[in-house]
Amino acid sequence: RDPDTPRDLVGIGIGPFNLSLAALAHPLTDLDAVFYEQRPSFAWHPGLLIDGSRIQVPFLADLVTLADPASPWSFLSYLRTRDRLFPFYFAERFHIQRAEYDAYCRWVCENLPALSFGHQVDAVRFNPERDVFEVDYTQLAPGGDAEALGRTYAKNVVLGIGTEPDVPDPLRPLVDAPAVPVIHAADYLAHRETLLAAEHITVIGSGQSGAEIFLDLLRRRPAGRERMHWLGRTEAFAPMEYSKLGLEHFTPDYTRYFQALTEPVRDKLIASQWQLHKGIDADTLAAIHDELYRRTLDGGWPDTVLTPGVQVRTAGRIATTKVELHLEHIHQNTRSRLTTDAVVLATGYRERPLGRILAGLDPYLRRDSQERPRIDDQYRLVMDPSVTGSGCNIYVQNAERHTHGVGTPDLGLAAWRSASILNSVTGQETYPLPTRTAFTTFGLQQQEPRIPRARQPRTLTPLLDGI
Repeated sequence: RDPDTPRDLVGIGIGPFNLSLAALAHPLTDLDAVFYEQRPSFAWHPGLLIDGSRIQVPFLADLVTLADPASPWSFLSYLRTRDRLFPFYFAERFHIQRAEYDAYCRWVCENLPALSFGHQVDAVRFNPERDVFEVDYTQLAPGGDAEALGRTYAKNVVLGIGTEPDVPDPLRPLVDAPAVPVIHAADYLAHRETLLAAEHITVIGSGQSGAEIFLDLLRRRPAGRERMHWLGRTEAFAPMEYSKLGLEHFTPDYTRYFQALTEPVRDKLIASQWQLHKGIDADTLAAIHDELYRRTLDGGWPDTVLTPGVQVRTAGRIATTKVELHLEHIHQNTRSRLTTDAVVLATGYRERPLGRILAGLDPYLRRDSQERPRIDDQYRLVMDPSVTGSGCNIYVQNAERHTHGVGTPDLGLAAWRSASILNSVTGQETYPLPTRTAFTTFGLQQQEPRIPRARQPRTLTPLLDGI
């Protein structure tokens, strides 16, 4: 192909969400798309692929099924290629293991032709003379060194650069000077043996990752000499809201309702809905209790302390072998100190800043009162009409929680969001989507799904006279 011909779509980042988009875009032969990822290969939270840990959505929430059940890129198609359909059928597992989901995504990556790993996108700019985006990238060698520079032109760009580990400010100095093992949960498996060698371990974080890591470490510590603390800011080690009607907050119906609310209302709602996405799976809580109870059978209590409602005010190192945490109980308004030999920060993830990649587009971006990018109901960044009026758009995946709600990082909405983006890019119902997805009616005025406009024919750049 002519490298100067604009592509219809360039995806930046290849995590589950852009991989979903690539899988659904694959059969659209009229759509010219490519996806770039700076890593050499696909990897989905490798530090948290603990034996037996499961994803918290059913296997139907794969990359494609909820938009196209007949897609060759479904999880069931993956099982068929591995001759594992019957074992899966008899296993009767609605929630698959994390390691199996990772293997499924890697299988898709091995077979989709539009994916380019080892390509780091450096900048995205708008060219007003050609009405296209310029996407500059660096092709990386296997060791990560720069190998070549390149540029792609595109009418549409989809950002799926994912999230990054979130380390609270009071704990950041500990990570920056890691003489004592202080690691984020994202790197847990790579450091598990080092953590187990520590005399005392503290796990900070009361979500699913914190619970799974505490349980995994507990099972590997000798009875009576566990020497573990588990601390969390939330009021309790609370189960995730998993009732059937509660799960309807992760439907397109709720997403449309939430996106139509005012900014102050949306911000207030997100803060109050933590148990919808930051709680702990009930089976994990039961397994922790079972393990602790088993250790009381011979009398005595396990040497563990589980305390919710606690925040870390400050932290520092004692000599070179220990860490001192200064704690405050939120409700008691009391303070204490805890000395420990290793810390696991199960403090979650945050959306990666878009500023580095989109610095060249900053004059065109429209922001809200907190300087966050405004995002419309079709997952497009709200930009100056001089850009969007030319038919050019920037879409985002998993960067719109402030505008689209708690379902933003949920794998169950991946296929629906990808199909919505493709419908918007093509200007037609390439993937027919349901108009209703929940029994709950959110609000007195329902938000109707938007039908894409007819796709505009591609305009060609006129040749200069004499060429």
